[in-house]
Amino acid sequence: MDNALCRMTGAEFPLFAFSHCRDVVVAVSKAGGFGVFGAAAYTPEQFEQELAWIDAHIDGKPYGVDVLVPETVDPRVTQFTSNAQRAAAISDEHKSFTADLLGRYGVSIPDSEALRIREGAGITPENGQALMEVAFRHPIRLIANALGIAPPEMIAEGKKRGIPVAALVGAKEHALRQAAAGVDIIVAQGGEAGGHCGEVSTLVLVPEVVRALKAAGKDIPVLAAGGIMTGGQMAAMMAAGAQGAWCGSVWLSTPEAETSPAFRQKMVDARSRDTVRSKARTGKPARQLKTAWHEAWDGPASPGTLPMPLMGMVSEPSFAHIEKAVVNGNEEARDLVSYFVGQGVGLIEAERSCRQVVQDFREEFAEAVLGLTSMLE
Repeated sequence: MDNALCRMTGAEFPLFAFSHCRDVVVAVSKAGGFGVFGAAAYTPEQFEQELAWIDAHIDGKPYGVDVLVPETVDPRVTQFTSNAQRAAAISDEHKSFTADLLGRYGVSIPDSEALRIREGAGITPENGQALMEVAFRHPIRLIANALGIAPPEMIAEGKKRGIPVAALVGAKEHALRQAAAGVDIIVAQGGEAGGHCGEVSTLVLVPEVVRALKAAGKDIPVLAAGGIMTGGQMAAMMAAGAQGAWCGSVWLSTPEAETSPAFRQKMVDARSRDTVRSKARTGKPARQLKTAWHEAWDGPASPGTLPMPLMGMVSEPSFAHIEKAVVNGNEEARDLVSYFVGQGVGLIEAERSCRQVVQDFREEFAEAVLGLTSMLE
């Protein structure tokens, strides 16, 4: 395929695969798509190791990275400069609530592991900046930012190195702000998406963003994101003005993904209504598979969710121990197994390899385009 987005990034087929797993990134790029490696879970040292592995295994195919440099920080956490300080700020009430909730499902966490306090990890502006510096040391073909305007340093360095900068948006006004800041690609992500998302649906958001950019005289390609699980949906969004698709949830059910067998089975069994947009994992609204964890934290007995990144320091060790409990035979804990996933989970019918997903997208896309063309004839 030949369009502006493909020329900018070197993508053969403009199917962009966001994943926290290096294996998915490599498999998708080698299959003709474009892998985008999510950096948020890593320290700079770990991120360096992961990107070095990708460089060694991707056979020169193009790939990108996604970092999270929050534009705004909750005033409740601005005074903290280390994860040790952040951990100390988490109240005993929140710790007890977490322990009680997990205990009802037979999950326990040693005190030494109760809070994720590894320095250099977590979603903070300083960590995002450090990850960005690591990314630019590698042969990436795209760098993306979410949670606000891409930082000036990212845009300047991208232009200096000829690396397109993408930004995720959930509203047309956000897209216009990103365009004014100088980003090269807009990822219009609807509320159906997994992870951090807004409230406007993809079907409405994509043409709204395309129109707004055109009216503002901004010739910026748009990627459609949110709920896209098939090549037919990708074709529909490109008919609405997008130049490709940015997908995350569809890769979570592949054997290459970082997800556990328990979660992949829950994806196959889930309906589109089994997700929830909640602050109960990161501290900001993020769509994920709904479990008793979310019902408890969002319920009337909750002490209230914590701001980012404190909520992640509570939730991530908890979910790691939930997964461990399931592996050790605790079937009760299976009810709590969750991960970021969008409403498109209802379209997951079985596990497929990344290569097969890319191939299915290609075939479905071609079939949809040919179907529309035949109607014109």
